[in-house]
Amino acid sequence: MPHHGNEEEHQSEPVSFRDNRKIDPETGEVRGQQNDAGAPAAEDSVAGEQAEPSGDASEGDALAQAEAILNEAGDDGGSNPAVDVVAELRNDLLRLQAEYVNYRRRVERDRDVARDQAVIGVLNSLMPVLDDIDAARQHGDLAGGPFAAIAGKLENVLKAYELTRIDEVGVAFDPNVHEALMQQPSADVQADSVSQILRAGYRKGERVLRAAQVIVAVPE
Repeated sequence: MPHHGNEEEHQSEPVSFRDNRKIDPETGEVRGQQNDAGAPAAEDSVAGEQAEPSGDASEGDALAQAEAILNEAGDDGGSNPAVDVVAELRNDLLRLQAEYVNYRRRVERDRDVARDQAVIGVLNSLMPVLDDIDAARQHGDLAGGPFAAIAGKLENVLKAYELTRIDEVGVAFDPNVHEALMQQPSADVQADSVSQILRAGYRKGERVLRAAQVIVAVPE
């Protein structure tokens, strides 16, 4: 009896076997390709699921940092150190720009003054030549001579440098532009006036380079 019982239990156990054939007899496909092909997709899916929480976490960290900075700025009463640094740098830049503008103006002004001084030096050195030309003209030595054309060209060139003569007669005496060498009483004048030019004066623009030597007519 015990022997027959063991045989019945042995016959009732299900029979299972593993098919190790590489080719599926029903579909004709090679087993393992579908699993291999599906594996990357599963890995990508898993990687994507892992990447999404990482991106959300980094974005949350950035927002948290920005919020922390704003909170610190609010706690400091609105004085953000970064803003203070930027404001200080901006003030330094504005100050440097103002200093550069002032420096450039000063350089340009000094350059203009230096150029005027150089021109004035040349004009002063030519005044004796101009006096000789005036003397030759008064004596008639320039009339019709070749030297007259040269003298005229020289005077025209000097006019380009704003050189003008002070040689008007009959105008009121001005000690700023006239040097009185003689005085002559006259009944024809009611105030001191220039009656004769002894040596012409010159000015460059509004600046008097040399006063004119004159004879002054004074009322009797």
